[in-house]
Amino acid sequence: MQLSLMLIMASLATEVAMSRLREWAHHGASMFADLSPREMHAVRNYLHSCSELGLTSARDKSLKKNSILLIELQVPRKHEALYALDRGQAKPSRQARVVVQFANQAEPNITEYIVGPLPFPDSYQLKTFKGNRPVHFESRPITSVEYIHVDAILEKILRKVNKILHESTGFTYWNCTDRCLTFSDIAPRGLEPGERRTWIMLQKFVEGYFIHPVGFEVLINHKDLDPENWFVEKVWYNGQYFDSVEELVEKYEKGTISKVKLPEHDEKDLFSTYIPRGQSNTHTNIHGPKLVEPQGHRYRIDGNFVEYAGWSFAYRVRSSAGLQIFDIRFNGNRIAYEISLQEAIAFYSGDSPAAMQTKYIDAGWAMGVSGYELAPGIDCPEIATFVDKYHFYDTDKPVRHMNALCIFEMTTGSPLRRHFNSNFKGSYNFFGGLENHVLVIRTTSTVYNYDYIWDFIFYQNGVMESRVSATGYIHATFFTENGLNYGNRVYSYVLGNIHTHLVHYKVDLDIAGRGNSFESVELKYVNFTNPWSPSHTIKQSMLHRTQHVTERSAAFRFGKKFPRYLHFYNPNEKNKWGHQKGYRIQFNSHANSVLPRGWREENGIPWSRYPLAVTVHKDSEATSSSIYTQNDPWEPVVSFEDYIRNNENIVNQDLVAWVTVGFLHIPHSEDIPNTATPGNAVGFFLRPFNFFNEDPSLSSRSTIIVRPDKEGKPKVQRWTPEVIGHCVSYQSFVYNGTYSGV
Repeated sequence: MQLSLMLIMASLATEVAMSRLREWAHHGASMFADLSPREMHAVRNYLHSCSELGLTSARDKSLKKNSILLIELQVPRKHEALYALDRGQAKPSRQARVVVQFANQAEPNITEYIVGPLPFPDSYQLKTFKGNRPVHFESRPITSVEYIHVDAILEKILRKVNKILHESTGFTYWNCTDRCLTFSDIAPRGLEPGERRTWIMLQKFVEGYFIHPVGFEVLINHKDLDPENWFVEKVWYNGQYFDSVEELVEKYEKGTISKVKLPEHDEKDLFSTYIPRGQSNTHTNIHGPKLVEPQGHRYRIDGNFVEYAGWSFAYRVRSSAGLQIFDIRFNGNRIAYEISLQEAIAFYSGDSPAAMQTKYIDAGWAMGVSGYELAPGIDCPEIATFVDKYHFYDTDKPVRHMNALCIFEMTTGSPLRRHFNSNFKGSYNFFGGLENHVLVIRTTSTVYNYDYIWDFIFYQNGVMESRVSATGYIHATFFTENGLNYGNRVYSYVLGNIHTHLVHYKVDLDIAGRGNSFESVELKYVNFTNPWSPSHTIKQSMLHRTQHVTERSAAFRFGKKFPRYLHFYNPNEKNKWGHQKGYRIQFNSHANSVLPRGWREENGIPWSRYPLAVTVHKDSEATSSSIYTQNDPWEPVVSFEDYIRNNENIVNQDLVAWVTVGFLHIPHSEDIPNTATPGNAVGFFLRPFNFFNEDPSLSSRSTIIVRPDKEGKPKVQRWTPEVIGHCVSYQSFVYNGTYSGV
């Protein structure tokens, strides 16, 4: 009796503790919520009221102005956030990170400020980078106003070659109303710090223009803040270089150069369109399978706080880099403090100047802002919860991106686990199985031609998956015979250029507390005398553990042997069986480095040297990249190599795992009209490794067990309703696609 009472009391105490942890997690989630439109307006209005800053409209047509480029949340320092998350104490004041372009002065510069407290800011302070590195003004992201001036100079330049373009392509740029050309700009904008000169590639302005290059590229120097002083440095036409537009025109008229004549454009046979063509082998008068929720959502969302099947987390979409989740817990236990997207790159090769210069570093194009409306039934199931996101980037007021994030539960279509236990006599002893349901939080980034689908996926057994799927249009250039060394021909005059995608994540692990250690586990062969047959020997594998003591020892280089088990654990906490509680990172990737170490642009992406690096957490090492790296990768303001250079001890410390995944893409004809997702998804898993005493999904009531009764008839044991019911939506497909200021 006394034992039963003690067990009841212990159970009640556990419930109370769990309830308190849940309350504190809920209480603290809003610390990580993105700025509201009201807060954005307040920050802008406050800074514009500070006369010493001399701020004007970001959309003012002059480049010689002081204006706000970006306003986004400044995440609180970790130890301050943990007071609220782990003790229920007051949350730190909300603050904003603001990027200001000071161009209306003798020495233009980019300056970042921390502004607060919100929602009524009354002060700002300078925000610096590690080592007080300055931000070169030329490294700033390009803005819509600068694009207006780029378009204007192209009109001026291409008027001179209007005849050449029309004869060569059937399309024109200058003063065009029909069969017009558009352009893509290439980055980085130069070959060394302080430059701002960009290769511009012309394309037919048709649906899917990314794969319609016409063989004309021009290098424009646009460093000067007065667009009247911009000029052409080089021209590339049909594989030939010219020092000026005038030189091209002169030699073209004289007939001393190789001319190009594209095939006649057929609007009825547009290879870049999504319009169906070819023989369909699928019935079109009925829909395919749909995801339904017979009794409604099984997850809960309150603001940016999400709960599902023992999981809880807070989320945000950082304007500069995209999706982040914080305070990730399972059954009340924190697994990680932060898991976030840091950077995505695509480095190309090719024969044309645009192709050989293309090294896209996507945070410089504001990956978070590039998340647009998600289509129900395509991007996310119709039953998903859709969330609007708001951004303040290159604008004068917040912009609403409708339905830019979705959250949904789905079945994977395969069991989480199952077993058919045969009696080997034509029947069975039992069958057991568990449905595999997961929760998905999803956003996308359409960074010009490519679409990235960002997923965080939560399983019932304490596993979390981070996945990115690549789709969208390939970055194609004009076909030349030498171009076949750098890709495949995908249309009569189009080359699909080889490129490597790499994606970088920050995984700030707090496994059963902040004091964590890291080891890698491999197998090694052992050879010993067979104890039950001494005349024979046995060769077999045994575990070989390597404790990593310093940051350098835990920075694994691409091209070197990579351990198969990457084990993060708490040396101070053990499970029921005496094992230290841990999680491991499991890769789904075939990434490799993109450039030799230290080669020019590679200096801007030193994180790309390592599939995994482990560092001690520092608030000063919050990100591995910046919005400035794209246009100044040679002297980056954020250099990941600095994080491991001091080679700190990583035993029983607050550890951060930095994970790089990716893949090589050799474009091929099946990438027309554009790249499909199958085979183009990479990522990693966080999997419990002795963290629990047994599989925690045993708590799921979606299990079914079947046993034969005495008469041999199936006896089904289940814990959910036997009849599921029907759930069909009669709502027609709706999609808006616009985003606007609020």
